[in-house]
Amino acid sequence: MTSERIIDISDNADALADRAADWFVAELAGKAGPIAVALSGGSTPKRLYERLARDPWRSALPFERIHWFWGDERIVEADDPRRNTLMARTSLLDHIPVPALNIHEIAAAPVTPEVAAQRFEQDLQAFYGARHLDPQRPLFDIMLLGVGSDGHTASLFPGKPALTVRDRWAVASEPGLDPFVPRVTLTFPAIASSRAVAFLAAGADKRETLAKVFTGADLPSAHVEAAGPIHWFLDKAAAPA
Repeated sequence: MTSERIIDISDNADALADRAADWFVAELAGKAGPIAVALSGGSTPKRLYERLARDPWRSALPFERIHWFWGDERIVEADDPRRNTLMARTSLLDHIPVPALNIHEIAAAPVTPEVAAQRFEQDLQAFYGARHLDPQRPLFDIMLLGVGSDGHTASLFPGKPALTVRDRWAVASEPGLDPFVPRVTLTFPAIASSRAVAFLAAGADKRETLAKVFTGADLPSAHVEAAGPIHWFLDKAAAPA
């Protein structure tokens, strides 16, 4: 399976966030029932979250039906600024009418990464209503991802054991880049169970990595699949020639 790749290039990071916010709203328009969104960390997604928290995007979203998950998390104290959850709360979740039960955090330290991954997987399975993923029924409606300078995405780092896991939805992960703290990540099969995936990347420091991803290099970001198309929201600085 090779998912369709759609590349959307904006003039700058702010314009990128506007485009991604428009896409986010359009993807969920008319979607009935509970909605599952997996969030990413990073400065570029933060710009997107800030937009979703304000109009015109805010008023177009059915927040009472959206369930918020994470693609990965750093297993540090809950108030540690390195937590992806903390960033998402301060930029989006604290500013919208979201039911507390719709926020599915990955546990913070002192819980171990292994226990945090197990709990997160159980939470995902309870939401999904099954312990095995059905290719005809994606787990996530939207999966937001970033890409690191080494080509990692979520906390799936080159050469690390988590890359090969196929029988779990979430696992503890070894970091390949700073910050070198314990992590939990969704696995490739869980990410692939997404109706739509969007990568967000801005800045000239991403250009060389993206050139490798787009030419089929053996990097985690290049191996992401989805039930639907994979959108790449880039700014001109990040976009390969």
